[in-house]
Amino acid sequence: MITVHHLNNSRSQRILWLLEELATPYQIKKYQRDATTNLAPPELTAIHPLGKSPVITDDGTVVIESGAIVEYIVTKHGNGRLVPDKNSSNWVKYLQWMHYAEGSAMLPLMLSLYAGRLGAAAEPLMPRIQAETANHLGYMESALAKSEYFAGPEFTACDVQLSFVEEVARAFGQLAKYPRLANHLERMQARPAYLRALEKGGPYNLGPTSQSTVRP
Repeated sequence: MITVHHLNNSRSQRILWLLEELATPYQIKKYQRDATTNLAPPELTAIHPLGKSPVITDDGTVVIESGAIVEYIVTKHGNGRLVPDKNSSNWVKYLQWMHYAEGSAMLPLMLSLYAGRLGAAAEPLMPRIQAETANHLGYMESALAKSEYFAGPEFTACDVQLSFVEEVARAFGQLAKYPRLANHLERMQARPAYLRALEKGGPYNLGPTSQSTVRP
């Protein structure tokens, strides 16, 4: 059985959601961030040397990295669900979006987070960071003008993967500028599987704004 090593307020929440969408049996081992540093506890290094979340174990196999975990789960446990047909053009879109979420879209958002902690020292960097954030969110917004979901007319696992980008953007007060992204996130968070994952994973708070707090 899959064990999700679940860190509060982290990317591992979407792994719980994916497993709920697929109705795949799993168990949760919960970890709490340090109240002072907000870092993961050292106990996670016993699962993987990096000590990061998400990480899953599945019959002795350890898998890290959100995109790899999502692909592993849908390939091994999905039975063809939540993935476009590999002979379709939508599969290419799916593959690109799956890797884009962490490979490109999250970088300016994470830079914004760290730069914000530096205060005035980071001011010279902020225009570039803000421009890159707008560039990526605008790109995602334009994709949803063409279809209801990122990889085409049907919900797929890349929507799960990209939802975290939307949630972080909302936590930074950015999502109101992008109504299609805001609508997509609202629809994702209304899915029964998403709500079940919240019930099992616990309160989910990505930032200081009230909108960034999601509870079952």
